[in-house]
Amino acid sequence: MSSNTGREKRRFPLGILGGANLGKTAAVVFAAACLAAPGFARTSQNFEQTFPLSSGGSFTLENVNGSVHVDGWQKEEVEVKAVKVAAHNAKDADQVQIDVQSAPQHVDVRTKYPKGQGAQVSVEYHIHVPYRVLLAGIVTVNGSVMVRGVDGSGELRSVNGNVEVVDSSGRFNEHTTNGDLRMELRKLPDGEPVAMETVNGSVSLGLPADAQADLRMLSMNGNLISDLPLQSQGTLSARSFHGKMGSGGGEVSVRTINGVVRVFVEHAGI
Repeated sequence: MSSNTGREKRRFPLGILGGANLGKTAAVVFAAACLAAPGFARTSQNFEQTFPLSSGGSFTLENVNGSVHVDGWQKEEVEVKAVKVAAHNAKDADQVQIDVQSAPQHVDVRTKYPKGQGAQVSVEYHIHVPYRVLLAGIVTVNGSVMVRGVDGSGELRSVNGNVEVVDSSGRFNEHTTNGDLRMELRKLPDGEPVAMETVNGSVSLGLPADAQADLRMLSMNGNLISDLPLQSQGTLSARSFHGKMGSGGGEVSVRTINGVVRVFVEHAGI
């Protein structure tokens, strides 16, 4: 390893499932937003390195302040591009380290801040990974997580930020507290449960028309909307639904407290 420092068939047309849409009750707080405010002397540093990773290998990344963009490509390698931005003192950027641990089947990237010091630095990542990949953990606190063009699975998390997967295939989990979730899948293979959970935000799930799934939807203070043919199981309420897509399959759970849940047909190539 190398290191670099019962059952009724129903169709729910779009908008048929009602409930009061209270919208978001809390604004997303982005701690690093001050970095973009006028009057701050910002200083940036660039990081760019490439590491080998076999197709089907795993990739993890931990960040604190800043968004993470992950795109799939044909190469069997990981390209890590990052921009560190210091709000006030250029030396703060020097104190925040990007540590990469690399092996043939796994690449791990961590943003390391100095202990006990308030370095006001954000780090924005743009990553390329093999399109067949396990995203074993893509995490940030203040910022969004965006994944595009991969075939695999993944665990994606933020606290204050949106999380989305688009133009992809596989089974992914998305979690945030203050932010929207979006998942648009060309193909949903059978397998482990899929979970999309937020507190203050809406959830959008796009699945192919032939998807097979055991679907659970819940919005405590919002609408449930579906343009997919669904078979209900058990009690149906305005804010919760349990049923099947097709003949059923692996569980897909979609939950929010304050926001709208929408399930729609994802058309390949659009």
